[in-house]
Amino acid sequence: MRKRYWSYLFWLIFMLAMVYLVRTGLNYVLVTKNIWPEAGSSGQFLELNHIVAVVLGELYVIGFVSAIKLLIDWSIEKQRNEALAKLQLSTELKYLRTQIQPHFFFNTLNNLYALTLSKSDNAPQLVIKISDMMQYVLYEVNSSKADLFEEINHINNFIDIARLRFNDSIEFETDITGNIEDVEVPPLLFLTFIENSFKHGLKNSDKVTVAMSFEVKGKDYLEFNLVNSFNSNSDITNEQGIGIANTKRRLNLLFGSNYVLETTIRDNTYNLFLKIPIR
Repeated sequence: MRKRYWSYLFWLIFMLAMVYLVRTGLNYVLVTKNIWPEAGSSGQFLELNHIVAVVLGELYVIGFVSAIKLLIDWSIEKQRNEALAKLQLSTELKYLRTQIQPHFFFNTLNNLYALTLSKSDNAPQLVIKISDMMQYVLYEVNSSKADLFEEINHINNFIDIARLRFNDSIEFETDITGNIEDVEVPPLLFLTFIENSFKHGLKNSDKVTVAMSFEVKGKDYLEFNLVNSFNSNSDITNEQGIGIANTKRRLNLLFGSNYVLETTIRDNTYNLFLKIPIR
């Protein structure tokens, strides 16, 4: 970097010297012998005061042109950095979304495996539901947005699968407030929280109660509430897992500081509140 500065300084001095010689020489030969009429005297060629006056005049022009060049370069570099940042954001979001697939398939196939071990009559029904969910996951995970209505249907399918595995040990309530038509959300955003609620609720317990609600706030925000029971002997504060970590990372990348995610534990219930923009 220092060599570039010295090179720039050398060529600047060289160009200023050439400009002075050419300008003064042409003016002397072609225009007038008085090479410095502004000073009120004829002036002398290579006189220090005359050199300083000419160089200062040229420096104004060079400074103006250099400022324009620097502004153009800065603008190009800014656009390039913004494009790289968007590409990096898009790549990371795609990576986080694709991680949903193996995480989801592992848990779902684990449910199917548990039913086949017990030779449950619900296994064929579970296979059909898993097929529908896999189709949804494979297609929607590559989209940046998904209809909230479809997301809720997807969650309901997941709940049905969990109920088939755990023999109706799950009590689940859903409440929707406001018009969810045309509301779009990041795909598979809420599923990880639902999975987490089952994991916490059924650990050291035979039954779990889960209440999920969606509320559309005007045209700007969507509020998601999830409340599940859990055994007081279970330590859920340190059991977040890769799914929750990825979801939080997705929220940060998608919304920056323009979202709210809060969790509280009270009276053997785990409460999760999420507020995201939908415009």
